[in-house]
Amino acid sequence: MSITSVNPANGQSIKNYTTHTSAQVSEKINQTHQAWLQWKLTSANERSALLNRMAAILRERQDELAELMALEMGKPVNQGVSEVEKCAAVCEYYAANAAGFLKEQIIDSDARKSYVTFLPIGVVLAIMPWNFPFWQVFRFLAPALAAGNCGVLKHASNVPGCALAIEDIVKQAGFPDYVFQTLLVGSSEVDGIIENPLIRAVTLTGSTQAGQKVAAKAGSLIKKTVLELGGSDAYLILEDADLEHASRTCVDSRLINSGQSCIAAKRFVVVKEVAEQFTELMLEKMRGKRMGDPLSKDTEVGPQARPDLRDGLHEQVQKSIDAGAQCLLGGKIPEGNHAFYPPTLLTQVKKGMPAFDEELFGPVASIIIAKDEAEALAIANDSQFGLGGAVFTQDLERGERIAATQLEAGSCFVNSLVKSDPRLPFGGIKESGYGRELGMFGIHEFVNIKTVYIK
Repeated sequence: MSITSVNPANGQSIKNYTTHTSAQVSEKINQTHQAWLQWKLTSANERSALLNRMAAILRERQDELAELMALEMGKPVNQGVSEVEKCAAVCEYYAANAAGFLKEQIIDSDARKSYVTFLPIGVVLAIMPWNFPFWQVFRFLAPALAAGNCGVLKHASNVPGCALAIEDIVKQAGFPDYVFQTLLVGSSEVDGIIENPLIRAVTLTGSTQAGQKVAAKAGSLIKKTVLELGGSDAYLILEDADLEHASRTCVDSRLINSGQSCIAAKRFVVVKEVAEQFTELMLEKMRGKRMGDPLSKDTEVGPQARPDLRDGLHEQVQKSIDAGAQCLLGGKIPEGNHAFYPPTLLTQVKKGMPAFDEELFGPVASIIIAKDEAEALAIANDSQFGLGGAVFTQDLERGERIAATQLEAGSCFVNSLVKSDPRLPFGGIKESGYGRELGMFGIHEFVNIKTVYIK
């Protein structure tokens, strides 16, 4: 069996990759487990030195890796360069901070001495998506290795070159053999991998449906999971917002990675008195974005990752229009053997439409009008998702109150687009998943938080 990578900008095949057999997968997992038995004994200083070396290699190879992302999943190269830099930054962050995060914590009790220690648990299976083919992996991999764990990766089948490049980077950095390996397999093989007794935990970034299946399987085997799933982030634009800043930020968030981001802004909930002006600004800025060849440094919006994903997005747009939404921009599939979809702006969006109820994973912005702040909040929270959210207002106390206590999401920002940061925990609630990545909380997800009690 084989996996073929296809360039979504022109529909041409790039390369065929032979998939791993079940026996090969079992052998690789055993190799990684054996590597873990030694890796877990290494010092924090040894791990940090290798993480810093990996960061340097990422920067040395950033142009090559950005081009690979452009070819396999259509990411504009400038955005690919930024993604690689972010991967380097997360390696450096854990190199600098892991020892402190994992330091023993003395706890007063009736014992002569009692404390909590944080120990690695073994081989973690990472099931990762195509939209940020390096960042999604490194935000798991850096803290996992820093904690003394090892990992195996089941990457999305349309980015096998990226998956193998990550394995090569780990080797080039000087990590011991087999501490991290890529498994070239299809989704049908995931259950069998989770069943392997040497797999101690699973982290997945993907759709809610994928998360349900993985969580059910892992749960049946009492294996911990961390899930970062879909999102339909709502951005609130209040009557006192700086509309120029808000519209520019909202368009940037909606179109980053050609709209293919779990934490991209998707629903723009605008209070009525500024809705017309905000809509005009959004239209102007979205119309000015350049769609084209992802290998060109001038391109701001590339193709969707696959034609079937583009077609599914278009179906959601059409169903919303049929239900009464108004399309002010885009909404038509360009001619050609590719997966492009233009920046699209929908207004008059209401509950019951895909543009309101579902995640639109592409460059489609949905404007929803609310009469006031209270209704805007009710609309924002009327979602099965809870990954991120933002509020735009010049009253910072008001914005902080809404973000901190009223928006239902794992990350809430004021006057900024929602983004992940190595220093801050990241994850969702409701059908957007559970558990946290990044920061101190992320490294603690896959360790044995052990109590030691000495009488």
